Amino acid sequence: MSKPATIIVPARLESSRFPRKLMHRVLGKPIILWTAERIASVAPQFPLVFAVDHSILSDCLEAAGFNCIQTRSEHSSGTDRLAEANMRIGAERVINVQADEPLVSAEHIAALVAGLDAGADMATLAIPFDREEDFKNPNQVKVVRDRRGFALYFSRAAIPHDRDGRLGPVGGGGLRHLGLYAYSADCLQAFAKLKPSPLEQVEKLEQLRALEQGFRIFVGLTQQSSIGIDTEADVHLFEQHLTA
Repeated sequence: MSKPATIIVPARLESSRFPRKLMHRVLGKPIILWTAERIASVAPQFPLVFAVDHSILSDCLEAAGFNCIQTRSEHSSGTDRLAEANMRIGAERVINVQADEPLVSAEHIAALVAGLDAGADMATLAIPFDREEDFKNPNQVKVVRDRRGFALYFSRAAIPHDRDGRLGPVGGGGLRHLGLYAYSADCLQAFAKLKPSPLEQVEKLEQLRALEQGFRIFVGLTQQSSIGIDTEADVHLFEQHLTA
């Protein structure tokens, strides 16, 4: 019998845009604990491990009963941290939830697993745009898919470009990428050994490294959005959600 998929959450203490954001308290609780408790609530059937780079994070999580693996601090990406952790765990499939995604849902995780079941090397998620300003915002990553649901390209630019202006203000087929992933173990280990690719370095999007190497990325559609916390403004959105 194959091993079940394992949720591994890469967690780095320092953040350039929002210093120590994972320990920032929202309604008295660190963001990383909001994420941990959410995952445990919506996906209790999956083993859950946090791949951390600092004892401040592991002390916080372990005090609340969560499992941690200490990883090297010099990793340049969450995927590298994920790969190091799975070298010790040995999961055949890995679900990667970001530590700053406190509103991940059961639907998100099920859709990621379904993407791997479709034969993809990697799976991720996207949601339709509903605001023109988000579609044009370079901080909102866009993805376009082929007819089978596999990624053609990811970009910070507004893609596809509606040359004739016939498709409305919010994308014309472009989707907003959600930063959740699932990998086969073989894909994860191979991907982590690759050097950053030219398109990745231009767009600053790690998933382009996978596309340039020929990995197949399935993009599942979801109607459930999420709030990834990248800035203090995102904290306010999360607080509004909690108190609504």
